[in-house]
Amino acid sequence: MKNFTKVSDIPSVSTMVRKALELKANPFAHSELGKNKTLGLIFMNPSLRTRLSSQKAAMNLGMNAMVMNIDKEGWSLELNDGAVMNGTTVEHIKDAAGAMGFYCDVIGIRCFPSLVSREDDYSEKVLSQFIKYSSVPVMSLESATRHPLQSLADMITIEEHLKQSKPKVVLTWAPHVKALPQAVANSFAEWSIASKYETVITHPEGYELSEEFTNGATIEHDQQKALEGADFVYVKNWSSYTDYGKILTQDENWLLTNEKLKITNNANIMHCLPVRRNVELSDEVLDSPNSLIMQQAENRIYAAQAVLKELLEYKQI
Repeated sequence: MKNFTKVSDIPSVSTMVRKALELKANPFAHSELGKNKTLGLIFMNPSLRTRLSSQKAAMNLGMNAMVMNIDKEGWSLELNDGAVMNGTTVEHIKDAAGAMGFYCDVIGIRCFPSLVSREDDYSEKVLSQFIKYSSVPVMSLESATRHPLQSLADMITIEEHLKQSKPKVVLTWAPHVKALPQAVANSFAEWSIASKYETVITHPEGYELSEEFTNGATIEHDQQKALEGADFVYVKNWSSYTDYGKILTQDENWLLTNEKLKITNNANIMHCLPVRRNVELSDEVLDSPNSLIMQQAENRIYAAQAVLKELLEYKQI
């Protein structure tokens, strides 16, 4: 695996999940693999679980980890080729990424969308230029359109709690106080479909995700109908894709409660965190025995470790 940015970068979801679970059972089995290797973690946006889990994963493999919050500690980056840099940008991304490639053996990059231009965001300009100019394997720590490490951790968590081989997995939109990216929802849908789960996506009209990520899923605007018989319910807010970056409704009726979950198959509840409690998801659901949010957070370590192991092994070929 040369880079890790989406589900199609891996041979199969089941294979990666199996490898991650093997690492979870024996985290230090490959601690020599990363000896004298450096992981550079580049953050253009805030992070808690992604940063700490990736560092922990690197340490388990014997790697050094360097972290740079480029939005606070670096120069403002120019992204456009041929730009006359007489404005606010100080360093071109080709120079920054090129230098980082000399300092690091693998680079993890986190870059959120602007939610202003769908064309710019969905072209993955920042991520693609790091891949182009750094000359080392690149791991997405969340990009404008996807969060593959989170999705791999989610698939690991589902595998650990399966009640049947083909569960019904529901991704439900939830209200929020601000416009959020589609990345987590896009990615979860993409990975759930690739896992051959029965995937249902429910949201108010106008919140349809790009068909690039939802082809193979059932789209249902009636949340209660979608929840019927569900084995797993993944809760996430996202802004509109069609009316790009906009909040079309903040309908509190979409808040998930234990009462709503009575029609599920005693479903496990998932959320990537951070979560705005009692806005996006109620305390009674988050703190219930069916909640898997802490298991998802723990599995972020082994998702990152499995990916790093693949990238290091590819680099040695």
